[in-house]
Amino acid sequence: MSGAGEHADVLVVGAGPAGALTASVLAQDGFRVVCLEQGDWVDSAVYPGLRPEWELLEQKPWNSNPNLRGMPADYPIDGSDADFTTNMFAGVGGSTILYRAHWHRFLPSDFRVRTLDGVADDWPLTYEDLAPYYDAVDEIVGIAGVGGDPAYPPGPPPPLPPHPISRLGRRVAEAMNRLGWHWWPAPNAIASRRHRHLSACVRYGTCISGCPNGSKASFDLVVWPEAIRDGVRLVTGARVREVTVGAGGLATGVVYVDRDGREHHQSADVVVLAANAVGNARLLLLSASTRFPDGLANSSGLVGKRLMTHPLATVVGVFDEEEARRGPYGQFIHSMQFYETDPARDFVRGAKWGLLPTAGPFATGLAAALRGEVPHADVAARVGRSVQWGILAEDLPHESNRIVLHDTLTDTDGLPGIRIIARDDDEVKRNLAFQVAMATEALREAGAVQIVNTSGKPTRSHNIGTAVMGNDPATSVVDRFGRAHEVPNLYVLGASCFPTGAAVNPTATICALALRTVEHMISARHTQRIPVAG
Repeated sequence: MSGAGEHADVLVVGAGPAGALTASVLAQDGFRVVCLEQGDWVDSAVYPGLRPEWELLEQKPWNSNPNLRGMPADYPIDGSDADFTTNMFAGVGGSTILYRAHWHRFLPSDFRVRTLDGVADDWPLTYEDLAPYYDAVDEIVGIAGVGGDPAYPPGPPPPLPPHPISRLGRRVAEAMNRLGWHWWPAPNAIASRRHRHLSACVRYGTCISGCPNGSKASFDLVVWPEAIRDGVRLVTGARVREVTVGAGGLATGVVYVDRDGREHHQSADVVVLAANAVGNARLLLLSASTRFPDGLANSSGLVGKRLMTHPLATVVGVFDEEEARRGPYGQFIHSMQFYETDPARDFVRGAKWGLLPTAGPFATGLAAALRGEVPHADVAARVGRSVQWGILAEDLPHESNRIVLHDTLTDTDGLPGIRIIARDDDEVKRNLAFQVAMATEALREAGAVQIVNTSGKPTRSHNIGTAVMGNDPATSVVDRFGRAHEVPNLYVLGASCFPTGAAVNPTATICALALRTVEHMISARHTQRIPVAG
């Protein structure tokens, strides 16, 4: 095993949003930073959005499910013991390469679920603690939207103007007005005009397979150019297999495997894991040792547990009016009408609705065929004549929902894949059923001539939990800054450390927490415990 070059002040594992921001800000402050990413840079010229077969390509090489995508940087995920599998992407920019760029802050109540609703846990911080970091990230990323949303506390408006609401979107918004229900022009991490490295959106509507115009705020575009300019050494094709720990119980670096199968040790004073909630837990479990027999930093037994995702339902409204289907995908409007707990309902917490374009002709026809219907009729009726409510529900934490290392499945370097063990609880099922009924009412009020619940078995997006933050080492893995209780020079960032998952997209909160942690790391640099050289 060889050394991997210059010793780092800080070693970051993962080049997605949390890793990118951590590496960039630390480098600006003079730290020597190395970032290891198991995937590659993605050339926007290969995104499928400009090709006639773009929807077909989304089914395989650009699928967000790593099992279906099957790229060399992916590792297998077995969901046979779960009600769902999961989505993520390995590459510079992480899953923002394929995300829809819905950009939401958590609401104040999301940090106080135990206090307000008697379930789950409160966070060891508040909305007010994160607010300035949310503001800073909005500017870095270039959020398009409208200030003053009454669902949120007062604050500065997004830096870019909103994207236009389609004609059908306006019909739905007017229906929400008649019903007296909340809606607001949706915030999107898609540039409505040129912003830093981003071009103005030209409305291809292929955001979920990468933006060929460079308008979507994937983090390979909005952070990594400055990070590299400021001196971060980014190594791609580097699959980390172990966090190494010295005799004093401090992290000394990581062992990684390059594309040629050669092992290297990258040493560092501080190690930051930012490889998403599944990848972080996998690496902590892979790093078991005599000192940490159940996995690194896992004396609480909670590494890999409390896995949360976001149950998703979709309700399509078909109208007698035709319009251009394309647009940022992306949301036109969102609604928090049924987000908070209502004692009159038979479940706690709620869901966020986002009004989106519907699929193109291939995906629409394929869905119809899978339902046993006539594809051509469905395409003629829906494409250009429909919008859909995407309903994102809260998934409460349960220790029984977890990930473990797989006994037999391995990645291309022979490292264990992941097995998901998780079931939906009755709260989720009742929540989704209620939300679908209300979304159906909204579309009916808007004049939809046909309403179709396309959800079936709820799909899953986002990976949350698996290394929960808290003040008590007996009941949490990391502290309120993401630092491991047992390994004081090891940080675990991203949605791994969320005590609860909320019912909004997590990327804004991932980024705000990363900025807050980096600020803490910089201020505490002189008291940070590090391994003794030599």
